[in-house]
Amino acid sequence: MAPSYDIDPRLLRAFTAVAEELHFTRAAARLYVAQQALSRDIRRLERELGAELFVRTTRHVALTPDGERLLPYARRVSAAHDELLDAFRAAPRPLLVDLNTPGLVQDRILRRARELAPEHELMARFESGLTGAVREILAGRLDTSFGRYGGLDAALRTRLDAQFVRYEPMAVLLPDDHPLAALPAVPLTTLAGERVYAGAGNDRTTEWTDLAGRLFAGRGIEVAPPAPLAVGHEEFRRVMAKHRHPVLVVVDFPDMPGCVLRPLVDPVPLSPVSLVWRKGLRHPALDALRTAAAEIGAREGWHTRPSGSWLPPDEPGLPAPSTT
Repeated sequence: MAPSYDIDPRLLRAFTAVAEELHFTRAAARLYVAQQALSRDIRRLERELGAELFVRTTRHVALTPDGERLLPYARRVSAAHDELLDAFRAAPRPLLVDLNTPGLVQDRILRRARELAPEHELMARFESGLTGAVREILAGRLDTSFGRYGGLDAALRTRLDAQFVRYEPMAVLLPDDHPLAALPAVPLTTLAGERVYAGAGNDRTTEWTDLAGRLFAGRGIEVAPPAPLAVGHEEFRRVMAKHRHPVLVVVDFPDMPGCVLRPLVDPVPLSPVSLVWRKGLRHPALDALRTAAAEIGAREGWHTRPSGSWLPPDEPGLPAPSTT
């Protein structure tokens, strides 16, 4: 069986410097390393290749035939390595950012991040739910998403990092002729006996369905059975007109034709929203996104929990308590 080589490019760079200088002291100075360390790297490369690369005397250094044969390859590898590093230093790949649904406050965070890092590309995606987005994040097809981090499976959370963004008040979306549509705000008690749609059956939004189930428990409210997944305003309007269930949303949910949005009160239920990304991910645009979220959140009090509000008990990933 032929030997298997896995040669560190640093060793080839050391070899190239000595081959071009034919002098260990000058080569070490060129690489900003100690001469002893350089000699050690050359000996290691010779051992890995099973070949003597230099003839050394006290006054003279010369390439052996094997050294002559290696030199053009070493130069090409070093040049390719430099090109690779320059490409990533000069232009990191775009950061793929899931905003969940168009029109939410995450849009504002993305706009601010683009202002903070105009030299980088932040590309919006819309995965409709954090559970589905996390599958894409862990598969490397997406970089970040927003949603209820505490609603993810504990094993998934160990593979992710998160930054809390805001407490987002929840609301219901109602057909505009629904009896509750006349109210400026909907007390939770008035939903008793109702079936409220909260993404049941959609495996991309299980963290949201779980949040609804916790909120409705003991209040006489049911999670509506699965309905067809509606994509786009017209399909959403058509499905809602057919099924007529109130839909659990957040107060910043975009306008929908034929519907009215009413905040929930007594108590005000909160959806905890975090920015989530793959553990270990480093990208300057991610830094900008995190800064934008923190900046807007501090200015608008997103980390302050309204007094008398509702959150699921023992929710992971929340900041230290602060209420108004």
